[in-house]
Amino acid sequence: MSNETHPLDPNDIGKASKSALKKLGLAGNAKVSKLLEGAASELEASLESLMSANALDVKDAEASGKNAAFVDRLKLDEKRIMGMAKSVRDIAKWPSPVGKVLDTFNRPNGLVIEKVAVPIGSVAMIYESRPNVGADASAICLRSGNAVILKPGKESKRSSQIIVGAFHNALEANGLPKACV
Repeated sequence: MSNETHPLDPNDIGKASKSALKKLGLAGNAKVSKLLEGAASELEASLESLMSANALDVKDAEASGKNAAFVDRLKLDEKRIMGMAKSVRDIAKWPSPVGKVLDTFNRPNGLVIEKVAVPIGSVAMIYESRPNVGADASAICLRSGNAVILKPGKESKRSSQIIVGAFHNALEANGLPKACV
């Protein structure tokens, strides 16, 4: 999200994300659950700074003439932030879909073919200025063994930086690269 966090060149961001996938793939279900719990706690701990940053985002959006519905989607209050943290905690409880056998086919020659869930890789997520999408997308992608590259709307830049920062802190605390998000 910022120059200090990631290079701005899309190729470099993609390469860092791809490299981070290798470590994420080795993390295992328990570690991903722990990092998601940590991200939820980080979101809760950043409540005041997130509300302050969001207030600036909202002020700028209102000053630029954004309509009331847009501004409402952009706004974060304590209830929405706590709901965001709860959603991340709920996702932490999900079983990993990675390795799940989705279907099995028996061929006439006796060969058994299984369709198995695997990560996609790096998911690029471009979304409007609804900051909670960054937390939801990050949690779902990490749970499913995928890295995520986020591109929020410019109106939620400050809020999104804090949300991504919460995930970065949790990733680092669990020995995983920040480039997973």
